[in-house]
Amino acid sequence: MRRVMAVLGLILLLAGAGRADAGGLDLRVGGFFPRMRDCGVVAPMTEYTLFRDVCELYFVGQGDFDGVYGGVEYNQVVLDHLELGVHYDYYSRTHDSSYRDYTWDDGSEIRQSLRLRVAPLGVTVRVLPTGKKHKLVPFVGGGVDALFYKYEEFGDFLCFDESAGCIPYFDIIPDHFVSEDTAFGYHALGGLRVYLNRDFAIVGEGRYQWGKDDMGDDFAPNEPGLVNTIDLGGWTFTVGVHVRF
Repeated sequence: MRRVMAVLGLILLLAGAGRADAGGLDLRVGGFFPRMRDCGVVAPMTEYTLFRDVCELYFVGQGDFDGVYGGVEYNQVVLDHLELGVHYDYYSRTHDSSYRDYTWDDGSEIRQSLRLRVAPLGVTVRVLPTGKKHKLVPFVGGGVDALFYKYEEFGDFLCFDESAGCIPYFDIIPDHFVSEDTAFGYHALGGLRVYLNRDFAIVGEGRYQWGKDDMGDDFAPNEPGLVNTIDLGGWTFTVGVHVRF
């Protein structure tokens, strides 16, 4: 509910700041391709990062968290060739995996599921060099985001920590680990609108998102005082529609 109220507040702010009859609504769908920094890297570790740990421990590789992405944006013309927009998007991907180096006593795989969800709520400044009076309207832009994310691991896990009351590297227990928070992010984008008439256009857009955050205690390294970092950056490619009103 707080996210919805924040979106409504930003929309009202844009509506009040923009010119009359100069608003638009974008609906889009496509794919998000997480950066997964350090996945598969074998060089000495400079910091603890989620995807390096995950890719070392489980059967996970680059591309396993690629998934469907979609969202909505309200944009408002504030100056000639300049729009200000607010967007809310959503991505979720679950990858079923197992340990690379450990199995049950009978040789069968120890299985778990890994799930990443990211919901960016943000503001974009978009520059349209040709304005909106042409059929083909390219644009570039950038902005900032609040990245609402949730990372989970659930299934069967090998115990590595004696302080958990188990025998390390021997006991296998069912469990559910969660890290959920809001990270600060920013993005750059470019794309093209193809107007079919004055008020309706097909839109193609590419966007790169940056953002990272320190994870919660469920994913804390065994060394005291250290944290694990989740990288929320990556490419997004979408197609959609733009409706002018």
